[in-house]
Amino acid sequence: MTEYSILQTGMARNFAKDHSLITNGGNSSDAMVIIGSEAAIAFKSIRDRAAKIVVLVELDKEGLGEITGEGRALEGSNVLGFARFRLGDGEPSNLVEVVRQPKTPHAVIDAAKDIFTAAGLQVALCNDFAGRIIDRLVRPYYNAALRRLDEGLASADDLDTTLKLGLGYPEGPISLLERTGLHHHFDVSQALFDSYGESAYAPARRARVAKQRQGK
Repeated sequence: MTEYSILQTGMARNFAKDHSLITNGGNSSDAMVIIGSEAAIAFKSIRDRAAKIVVLVELDKEGLGEITGEGRALEGSNVLGFARFRLGDGEPSNLVEVVRQPKTPHAVIDAAKDIFTAAGLQVALCNDFAGRIIDRLVRPYYNAALRRLDEGLASADDLDTTLKLGLGYPEGPISLLERTGLHHHFDVSQALFDSYGESAYAPARRARVAKQRQGK
């Protein structure tokens, strides 16, 4: 296993102290995993990062290029971003989306996979796009379900039941968003809409209302 050290910053929302990614870390200077809400800021203070096999920086809504800089689509170094998928206030999943750049060396990606799989996490590779894989795919679906509810296509229960039975989903979209926090859906959808300007990402009315109420 690739040996690494952990740098915890700010609020570590997605990794508890007893998670294997934390407990597997040691004092090695070979690699580093930076987690927490201030990971992007802390990255800039790592002076010896070029000497490491891999530096893994936990991302929120930002892209990796916002941290490392971008040029002529020739970016790529020993620095990778990662995000553990978590839907709102729900439990974090075991999926980690690892964000690479166009010229990221294969050895760097292999080292990242080694670290995450040893911690019991599943790895999906993603190029450096805002929203990465899951949010790019599911947020338009959630917005569409909320808009159909507004239009009166069916009740919330019938929409959820139809999608569960028809598509085999374990939980319907309305129930899922209510359970995990509609205001979180607003935050993610708004960030995607700001990045891409596509109407499918524009937060549905009910998510906007939930965000407004959450701030009161």
